[in-house]
Amino acid sequence: MSTLFAISLTTGILSGLWGWIAVTLGLLSWAGFLGCTSYFASSNDGFKGLSVSLITNMSGVFWAMVIIHGSQFVSLEILGYVITAVVAFFMCIQAKQSWLAYIPGTFIGSCATFAADGNWKLVVPSLILGGIFGYLMKASGLWLHQKSKQSQVNASLQTR
Repeated sequence: MSTLFAISLTTGILSGLWGWIAVTLGLLSWAGFLGCTSYFASSNDGFKGLSVSLITNMSGVFWAMVIIHGSQFVSLEILGYVITAVVAFFMCIQAKQSWLAYIPGTFIGSCATFAADGNWKLVVPSLILGGIFGYLMKASGLWLHQKSKQSQVNASLQTR
């Protein structure tokens, strides 16, 4: 079994499970899939990849709330756009810190917050659980690939 097939299989199974859990818990299934995507797209694997993607997702939620609340305090629409520009700068420049260097993760968290009309209390657990599911999808796929490889080697040795 190839690595891609094994990860695809476990991702399919766990995606269905995530959908059920999200509905059962009243979470945003699509935001969870954004958390999952954030993990899969990060350049880091394992716990470090999960940590970096979740930290940057959460920073994106924070920055979205700064834009939402900051724009509510100004009376001119153009100032809301200025606030957005300044915050977007900070969303990128924070990458000087290694643990905030995954800029797409920040924008994923921010976009999820905007899509949920600023309901960060619903976005945060959805992104976190989705990221954990992404980690589990890949880790279980890699485990399944290794087990299948060992089974093939054992079967080969038995036929000799």
